[in-house]
Amino acid sequence: MTKMRVVEIVEKLVSPCISESGMELVDVEFVKEGGNWYLRVFLDKPGGIGIEDCRLISEKIDKLLDEKDPIPQSYFLEVSSPGMERPLKKLSDFERFKGSLAVIGTYAAVEGKKNITGRITSVQGDSITFDVAGTEMTIPYKQVASARLKAEF
Repeated sequence: MTKMRVVEIVEKLVSPCISESGMELVDVEFVKEGGNWYLRVFLDKPGGIGIEDCRLISEKIDKLLDEKDPIPQSYFLEVSSPGMERPLKKLSDFERFKGSLAVIGTYAAVEGKKNITGRITSVQGDSITFDVAGTEMTIPYKQVASARLKAEF
């Protein structure tokens, strides 16, 4: 089974129990590091995620994954917050974090750049507008290869 297929299956299985707990599923990763596989589930909620939230969801997910057994090999389950520089995966993430600084990677160059750092100013339809050093730049969502918040200090 491919890594992408495992991620899709796990997302479908765990999303309901995470939503029922008042949290949001931010991302799922299934990666091999060294000789071990890791299933990482990233959560968020208004006000942030705490250790107790991670423990609660980890227990629920662990039980669900043991019951359904969608992953053939052994792995370590890690449940955590996505951190200050959380990924922006959905169009609604850009809307939610309007006004925040973000780092965006695009599939094709936009105005000569494939890596852009700017402040999210608006989301209209399927496009996101950023303030990049005082210049407005609009990027179609389908061109976003990767995006994450950028911590400001």
